Amino acid sequence: MVPLRVAFDLDGVLADLDGELGRHAETLFGATPRPDLTRRQVSRLWRHVTCLDSFWETLPELEPGAVARLAARARDRGWEVIFLTARPECEGATAQLQTQRWLTAHGYPLPSVFVVTGSRGLIASALALDVVIDDRPDHCLDIVADSRARAILVWREQERPSLLASAHQDIDVVGSVAECLERLAARGKAA
Repeated sequence: MVPLRVAFDLDGVLADLDGELGRHAETLFGATPRPDLTRRQVSRLWRHVTCLDSFWETLPELEPGAVARLAARARDRGWEVIFLTARPECEGATAQLQTQRWLTAHGYPLPSVFVVTGSRGLIASALALDVVIDDRPDHCLDIVADSRARAILVWREQERPSLLASAHQDIDVVGSVAECLERLAARGKAA
């Protein structure tokens, strides 16, 4: 049996980057509630974050235990998993090594991490991936347009994203990593 080849995005799927950025923004610009940050504030926030030592290792999981559950499911089902991220470099080890350490610390031993720029769809095609999990609708559309992979959008909001208003049959929308793992397990049974 051919193993399922799966890619997981990190920030917004497994790691809580937005929450951590919000905490740093509050430190820099004042307590909540705050309006949306200006471009200048966003630039300042990213300059601040990239000066922090090992920032990528400090992020909390969005769903506590999700990384360990993914590792167990991948091991039990024989999935080949790669983690994709567009994380910029910050102080300390490379973004790739910090991400590997983060995944290991959260229960995924020996993770394969690919720091990427550009089209997720072209990456999915080049790596012959079966499924790519991401939290951005534009990435999911790119995946199904430029590869044979299915996309799973992890969307934690109530309302379906307008970019996917016309339900695209190659994009599944789930509300959590737990639900995503169930869909992947069901896909493995159907294969």
